[in-house]
Amino acid sequence: MPDIFDLIAKWWKHILAFVIIAVIATAIFVYTTPKKYLGQATALPAPTFATDKAGVFGENLQILYPALGTSDDLDMIVGTAHLDTVYTAVAADLNLADYFGIDKADIERNKKAGSVLKRKTKVNKGDYGDLKVKSWDGDRQKAAEMANAVMGKLQQIHQDVQTANNVAMLEKIKEEYSVKRSEFEKIADSSNNSAPQIIIAKRVSLMEQMQQYDKLKNEYQLMVNARPQALIIVENASPALWPDKPRPKETLLAAAVISLLFGLFAALILERRRMMKK
Repeated sequence: MPDIFDLIAKWWKHILAFVIIAVIATAIFVYTTPKKYLGQATALPAPTFATDKAGVFGENLQILYPALGTSDDLDMIVGTAHLDTVYTAVAADLNLADYFGIDKADIERNKKAGSVLKRKTKVNKGDYGDLKVKSWDGDRQKAAEMANAVMGKLQQIHQDVQTANNVAMLEKIKEEYSVKRSEFEKIADSSNNSAPQIIIAKRVSLMEQMQQYDKLKNEYQLMVNARPQALIIVENASPALWPDKPRPKETLLAAAVISLLFGLFAALILERRRMMKK
């Protein structure tokens, strides 16, 4: 196997030429590629007990919960971020179909705009248990606007889901309360002071159940009105000062290093073939 210094001494001109060509080609690509700015919004998971009625109203249960949610609480939100409906809704809210130049006669223009937005956006969990929404665009203001809109839409979706569950439970409790009240009124109307003991016991039981249902109604009504958040926004995206893509210095340096290594490898192969022919 040839010595590395001998190899460089023999092939340095070819290697240098290859590196120069690679760097020039990369420079042309980098400086002709449109600049893209990054808009990044950051949020933390809301505490679990804030969306759980038992956690809100349970005695001494709040001390068992942390002030914030855990990283695992973000898995469902990250999963939601893969849905096309999220980006279609954001595209409609921001009128991105016009911004992306999609034909106004296209009936699927919002869906197509959402597809473009999805390609420009990345939603993932950060290294410190936070949620990051990143959007790239040639307009720094629009990149920040899109990131904030996607974050807001994820917040809204999970708020709506939780509220819908609470509303459904509240309606069911109201129905059960009405049934118990009707039963109580029937017994009250058909009985008197000399009613049998079993009737009196049933009236007491129904009264206790109605009180429990009434308490549950108030608790669920508060949860519906409060609309607990799924995310705590800690940083809204703001217009970037510098473009995030492309990065000329880092890209050119990487191109130079990679082309140098590839040139050395190619020179080694050529030198071995040359030696084998002798």
